[in-house]
Amino acid sequence: MKKIEFLETSKRKFLGEGLQSCTLQEVQQIEKQLERSVSTIRARKLQVFKEQVERLKEKEKILAAENAKLREKFGGLQQRETPSVEKEGEALCTDGSEKSDVETELFIGPPECRVRRL
Repeated sequence: MKKIEFLETSKRKFLGEGLQSCTLQEVQQIEKQLERSVSTIRARKLQVFKEQVERLKEKEKILAAENAKLREKFGGLQQRETPSVEKEGEALCTDGSEKSDVETELFIGPPECRVRRL
């Protein structure tokens, strides 16, 4: 019971309650202990932040590698598809008539190429 009472009294003092009965020396000791505690907490906080930064840097590297793979894969697909898309575009406007089986409201090119089939 005495230990619990002592801990509760110490807790109140650390919270700034019941300091009227403390001497100047006791208040200075409490202040030093609080400063040590705060510096320990700040050091732990700094350590946690550093760990988070390291994890995020690792994640960034993984994502950058994945992004590079996807760009490489997409670049290969884009190169394969680009010639056929260009040929379709040429076919649409070469003779002024649309040669695609797909009808759309979207027209690309100069106004004279905008002839629709019915």
